[in-house]
Amino acid sequence: MSPRSVLKAKPEPVQPEVSSRPTLLLQWYDRHRRRLPWRAGPGEVSDPYRVWLSEIMLQQTTVKAVGPYFEKFVARWPDVTALGRASQDDVLRMWAGLGYYSRARNLHACAVAVTREHGGVFPDTEEGLRALPGIGPYTAAAIAAIAFDRRTMPVDGNIERVVSRLFAVEEELPQAKQLIQQLAATLLADSGTGDETSRAGDSAQALMDLGASICTPKKPACSLCPLNEDCLARAQGTQETFPRKAPKKSGTLRRGAAFVVTRGEELLVRSRPEKGLLGGMTEVPGSDWLAGQEDATAKQQAPALKGLSRWQRRVGVVTHVFTHFPLELVVYTAKAEARTRAPAGMRWVPIATLAGEALPNVMRKVIAHGLDLPPAASS
Repeated sequence: MSPRSVLKAKPEPVQPEVSSRPTLLLQWYDRHRRRLPWRAGPGEVSDPYRVWLSEIMLQQTTVKAVGPYFEKFVARWPDVTALGRASQDDVLRMWAGLGYYSRARNLHACAVAVTREHGGVFPDTEEGLRALPGIGPYTAAAIAAIAFDRRTMPVDGNIERVVSRLFAVEEELPQAKQLIQQLAATLLADSGTGDETSRAGDSAQALMDLGASICTPKKPACSLCPLNEDCLARAQGTQETFPRKAPKKSGTLRRGAAFVVTRGEELLVRSRPEKGLLGGMTEVPGSDWLAGQEDATAKQQAPALKGLSRWQRRVGVVTHVFTHFPLELVVYTAKAEARTRAPAGMRWVPIATLAGEALPNVMRKVIAHGLDLPPAASS
């Protein structure tokens, strides 16, 4: 019987091995839980601010990459009220390098909303959380479960993988998401007393940890898994083929030019529009990014400054891959005379203080390429 059929079938007596899954999962978690800077320890109460901050940071980013950023954020802004009082520019600067910058803008907007509209206290329900900026269905469920122990199951990539293997879900993602969500909910711990707050957060985090450490994308350690005895994919020997995924569509290559202009020890930069890709971030002047754009056409969009030296094209190109398209940028350099004024909408910044600018990774690459710096020097 397929997983979908199981969900639609009339209720039948629950098999012992199925009913014991949540218990086995929590027993494993109590022994092997990961120590993470945002996670409450055994017996401790979760801090909604730290849970929310980590969940926003972890979207499309690894735990390893997030750790240092999380520590920097909580050191500077220890609670949501402090973050809500910060400027968006400061938040973007602190976020620079973590990628997907709309998350940083939404993070700040959410902190402002919680501070102004909720007195610095996060709503404790999925419905209330979803009404906040930047919080979608998954994030609302994660915060509700982990911070407030609401009986709900968030499904991230790790949980998706565990559940699709456990139940051998044949339907491809993303169409299979609803089915996986329903199946994942069967793994929530049940207090047996009608209490709606019985280790729901631990159940979710147990599945997350299981996917991160045991049920990994390649070569899962099935022999160590607490749910291995009735895992359908393991029984079939097809673990690594789950979850089923539709082929990815690669975006069309876009091309453009970037212009690295120096005035002594200063660099010409500007801020991108608030809305759109890399909104509000700092960049060097550049052309539009278009499919099939010719270098000569892109170069025509160079900034106009008086007394500028001749443009020099750097050897090679800077490449970067965004979620929906790959990008190639030709880099041109030029020197401006002392006291040359920046064009409207642009500004000069000391090269020595670039670390304080909200530079996305693609601009770090461009500046390093244009100034012959190692990549880390522009971060």
